[in-house]
Parts: sequence; C-alpha cells; structure tokens
Amino acid sequence: MTEGNRSWPRRVLGAVLALARRSVATVVLVVLVLVGLRAWHSTQGPPLRPWHTIVPAELDSDAIVHGDWNAWMAAESRLFDRLHRDLQREMEPADRTPINRYEDGSFASPLAFDREWNRSYILDPAITPRGVAVLLHGLSDSPYSMRSLAALYRANGFIAIVPRMPGHGTVPGALTHEGRKEWEATVEMTMVEARRRTGGRLPLHLVGYSNGGALGLLHVARRIAAGERNDVQRIVLLSPMIEVNTFARYAGLAGLPAYFGRYAKTAWLDLLPEYNPFKYNSFPVRAARESYLVTSDLQGAMDAVAQRGAMDKLPPILAFQSVVDDTVTAPAVMTRLFDRLPANGSELVLFDVHRGRMLDPILRPGVTAWTHEALKVSRRYTFTVIGTASEDDATAVARSRPANADGVRTRGIGARYPEDIYSLSHIALPFPADDPLYGRDPSGRRVIQLGRIAVRGERNTLAVSQDSLDRLTWNPFYDEMRKRIEETLPP
Repeated sequence: MTEGNRSWPRRVLGAVLALARRSVATVVLVVLVLVGLRAWHSTQGPPLRPWHTIVPAELDSDAIVHGDWNAWMAAESRLFDRLHRDLQREMEPADRTPINRYEDGSFASPLAFDREWNRSYILDPAITPRGVAVLLHGLSDSPYSMRSLAALYRANGFIAIVPRMPGHGTVPGALTHEGRKEWEATVEMTMVEARRRTGGRLPLHLVGYSNGGALGLLHVARRIAAGERNDVQRIVLLSPMIEVNTFARYAGLAGLPAYFGRYAKTAWLDLLPEYNPFKYNSFPVRAARESYLVTSDLQGAMDAVAQRGAMDKLPPILAFQSVVDDTVTAPAVMTRLFDRLPANGSELVLFDVHRGRMLDPILRPGVTAWTHEALKVSRRYTFTVIGTASEDDATAVARSRPANADGVRTRGIGARYPEDIYSLSHIALPFPADDPLYGRDPSGRRVIQLGRIAVRGERNTLAVSQDSLDRLTWNPFYDEMRKRIEETLPP
C-alpha cells in the first residue's frame, strides 16, 4: 500500500473527529444560550413567596421504610404543626388573601373542609373487613384526590389506606427536596401495613392515580423481579404515568442557574397563586425530573420481570385513561404497559373525545385519531373506548373488544357526553360530579368550588391562570368507572 493510500483512512478519521468536536461544541453552545435565557427570564415575573422557599423537614427514605404506619402518622402530625407556625410567621399582609390556601380563614383553606385531606388517612368499613385497598395519589396532589375512591372501597367492605407522598400536601417548596426515593419508601411502608391488616386472609388491591399508578406498579414489579411473593390481587390505575413528555427527561438543565441565588426562580417551571387547597399550582423543575425517573425505573423493573419470565405473576390490571392527556403520553399506557401483559383478565378503558358534528372538526386529529386503529386489533386484554354514539348522537356508549375477540361490542352506559365538554383531562378521572372541590355540582360546605368556575371575559384580567380554570376537573363518566371497579371486588 502506498503512503497516500495509508494516509487516506487517517485523513477521514481526522475529518470525522473534527466534525464531532464541532458538533459537540455547537450543542454545548446552544445549551449555554438556552440556560442563559432561562436565567434571564427567571428575573421577570412574580417573586418567590414563603410557600416556595420553606422546605419542611420530612422523614428520609431510611426512616420511612424502617418505621411503620403509626410512626409515619406521628411524624406527619409534627410536620404539619411546624409548617403552620413557619408559614404564619413568614407570610406578609399581602399574602393573606381570600383565595390563598395558606390563609386560615380563606375560601381555599383546607380547614374549610370536613377534614384535613392533605394528610394520610385510613377509612375503616362499618362491617367486618372483606379486603384492604391501598390508594396512591399523584404528583403535586394530595390524599384528597383519592377521597371518593377510598369511600367506594370502604362502602364495599374494604379498609382504605391512603398515604401522603413526602413533599405533598404541604407547600410546593417541599418538592424541591423530596423525590422518588422517599415516595417509594412510603409505598413500601404502606404496603407492609396493608399486608398486616389482611392477616394473610383478605384480598389486597392497589389503586394508583397518575404518578401514584407508576409507583404502585413499580412496587409490584420489583417484588416479582426479585422473586418475592406478590400479595396484590388486583391493580386499578387512573391516568397512569407510564411515560411523560421528553422535556421531563432533561428538566434538570432548566434549573441549573438556581445554584446562583439571583436566579433561584429557575428552580420552578410555574410560579402561580396557590388557590387550590389540595393541589399545588406552582411546580418545581425537580418534580418534573423525578417523575421521569419514576417512569424510567418502572420500565426497567418491567424489563426485569420479562427477563425473569415472570410476566404471568403480574395481577390483572384495570386502567382508565383519557385519549388526550397533557401530562402523560396516553398511547404509552397501551403500547408500553398493556401490550406487554399476559392474558390475565386485564382491561384498558379509554375515555374518547366528543366526536359530535360541531366539536370533532375543531379537534387536532394527530392526538385524537389513534383509538380508531387501536379498536381494530385483537389483543390479550379487553380494550374499551367510551365516547359518543355518533356525530349526531351524544349518547355515551362503550365500544369493547374482549380479549382475543374478533369483533367489537357496543352498549349504552346510561349517560350522555356533555355538549360543553370536548374531552376529559388528566386530572378529571378520580372526581365525580358532586365532588365538593372539583365537581360540576359540588356538595358540602361553602368553600371554593373550582369545578363550577366557567368564566368568560377579557384577557389579562384574572388573578389566576385562565388555562387552569378551563381544564376539566371532574369525570362525567365517573359512575361507569365506579361500576367497573366494583365488578373487580369480591362478592
């Protein structure tokens, strides 16, 4: 080989390396520019308030998992007492508004409700227990979101155990510190309490909403992957966080400037008034990153179960999901969870968009049409879509393809798709129409009623986010969901 021929590969390699160096430099430059813009943008907008800067001292993951339910409840009580004192000391007169959840006399105060639903609780049935249900709430949420479902299980003879995930139910600033390790430890501690209460005799059900669904599945999958006994007979999921958007994966970069005090607000994706008594409106960067890591851990655990050849150990799953969801990737519930399940009696129920003649044309087909093809395929599980009967008939029907069936069965569910609603939302599923806070026809005392607020007027006038008021907060098909859950309970 001539010298020229020998040098050709070196020249090509050198050119490739030079191109790679330029590409890396370009990416680094783009990241630095974006981070710089993010830092500058954080200097605009509202200042941080005490509920953003106070970080309550929760139990760490080791203390949680090595403790028990009674120790958790005692620590939680001390936590809430300290937090209340700290907030009252730090709040300024301008913070004491009629819609601030942290002002004791406000319409949005948790104290205005029949109990402090931000805390962990257990609902015992009036009869001899027939089972135990653990219910896990979602990210930035609180145990309140499991209130109606917990009552449903109690009415059917189950002990309902609803833990508060660390960092939740207190102040948004808590989510700048607490994360998946503490949440997973809390699930483990709660499941130990649940198994104790079953006494090895009663069925154990696990119910998870959003991030709580991912945490519950992760707990079960890890036990199976480790060869441990799975004590859960049934899993019920609502808007499960199987996959989140791509931004959550890299959300940590958005918060880098927060290490410099001047840019502390870059630790937050949203800084909003806190008018919801049981859910944060402000949202920190770290919470987005932790939610992605939970879904990543879940996929790893499911892979481990599959590699062990133990997918048949997973209990039957009943899941409810809106076809459109701005928080999680809705199709991933089908493709990344249900399509991996064995034929074990599982069912996926989708709430479709309103396909009426006036509404369907203004919907984006790229995010609403995927259910049409999904119903054409026979699967190992039952696949159901609840929506309008036709473009001229808003009667709600359930179109179901049973497991391994050739055709689709259609039946009415005794309801209509409301004409003023074009879809469900991620946050709507657990709440019936009479929910005191989120329902269209709220029951209970005179408190803030977010589900009834439907306002029209001029832009840039409201003190709260118009988008948050427009988002559906209750489930018009809750009764159908309730019936399907009750069918999974022992007679």
